[in-house]
Amino acid sequence: MFAIVRTGGKQYRVAAGDKIAVEKIDGEAGDTVSLGDILLAGDGGEVKSAEGLVVSAEIIAQTRGEKVIVFKKRRRHNYRRRNGHRQSLTLLRILAVGDAKKAAPKKEAAPKAEAAPAAEAKAAAPAKEAAPKKAAAPKAEAAEAPAKKPAAKKAAPKKEA
Repeated sequence: MFAIVRTGGKQYRVAAGDKIAVEKIDGEAGDTVSLGDILLAGDGGEVKSAEGLVVSAEIIAQTRGEKVIVFKKRRRHNYRRRNGHRQSLTLLRILAVGDAKKAAPKKEAAPKAEAAPAAEAKAAAPAKEAAPKKAAAPKAEAAEAPAKKPAAKKAAPKKEA
């Protein structure tokens, strides 16, 4: 099965196992991303509905493309400008072209695993917060002495031209 996917303002024909270089996508090598903007899907010579399809891909690497030289010149005006540009790219390996139902459980499983340690961290956090509150009490007594300072001076008026 293949799909036509739009990402980074360009369109790519992808199938499972393909490797493509696209405009930079956030993530690190090994992360899994889903490309949801599918324009067309097909199997062999037959066109299928693209509704509800998701293309899942793995980030292989974050790289940069070849250098492109931008050279500007105006004849007989001694005007020459030379500039270079290297585009940031992401190399992707297409894992699967299929329903959103198949790709969704993989993504949902990871947040559930992260949610459990977060709950433990929240339970431990109140115990840590209690100690600084006790230490802050003596500082409140010391704060009364600086309250007798005179008010700050007003800023000088702006000079008009």
